[in-house]
Amino acid sequence: MTTARRKSYGVKGAPYAFLLPATILFALFFALPIGYALWLSLHKVQVKGLGLGSGARNEVWAGLENYKDALSDSELLSGAVRVMGYGAIVIPVMLGLALLFALMLDTDKVRLAPFTRLAIFLPYAIPGVVAALLWGFLYLPDVSPFYFVLDKLGMPQPNLLDGGPLYLALSNIAVWGGTGFNMIVIYTSLQAIPAEVYEAAKLDGATPLQIALKIKIPMVAPSLVLTFFFSIIATLQVFSEPTTLKPLTNSVSTTWSPLMKVYQDAFGKGDIYSAAAEAAIIAVVTLALSFGFLRAANSRNKQEEAR
Repeated sequence: MTTARRKSYGVKGAPYAFLLPATILFALFFALPIGYALWLSLHKVQVKGLGLGSGARNEVWAGLENYKDALSDSELLSGAVRVMGYGAIVIPVMLGLALLFALMLDTDKVRLAPFTRLAIFLPYAIPGVVAALLWGFLYLPDVSPFYFVLDKLGMPQPNLLDGGPLYLALSNIAVWGGTGFNMIVIYTSLQAIPAEVYEAAKLDGATPLQIALKIKIPMVAPSLVLTFFFSIIATLQVFSEPTTLKPLTNSVSTTWSPLMKVYQDAFGKGDIYSAAAEAAIIAVVTLALSFGFLRAANSRNKQEEAR
């Protein structure tokens, strides 16, 4: 083999060499765990006799039995309904506030913009468990300064960790922690809009409100779609907030959300096979909803471009 041919092979093989470490990590920490979970979801443990002694508990093929049991599990379905109600509060409020803050920071009259951006983004940097603990103690009547103030003012003291207000309490934690991240995504898109667009609108007599509604929001629509996509995934995978608040109230069960049900079956009951099937169903639903929304958004954009 000549030197020129060796150099040609080396140049062609360089991209694959750079991709090899990432491919290995992807296979070890993503592809293999998913494959193993799918394999577990198609099996179950068969117990013989009293289940004592060697060979009394064997792993056998179950087919789709675990999936049928999961889809007919009332606790899993109830958790899905609770998460839908939780998401109906979190997503519109969080994205609405993120858009509002981004538009306010993008104006020329805003003061201390760097500090304000950091202050809005800072709650996102706090781990979810820590944030849930902080808000959980603020919700407790015995230790919360808010309840102390309400008591001194003679005002009613609502129990935010029981019944319907629990949804508001959990949603508040998610909104407080996630608004800053979504604001940064939208604000970055606003900063990428050419200044000539604003100047032309001002020459035409457009007010700041008209510029925001007619120019800024339509031009950051892709960022809004992206943040909505991330919010759907985060909502369907809610786990840390209700799990952290569970010791503080009896209103949060061990199966309050679908992921909590998976955790309870896997580590509470020791049934990793049913838990794997439930996790696979959650993943499929998440992918279906996410890609369904992206497809609908893309088709709408194509229709608008065709007009």
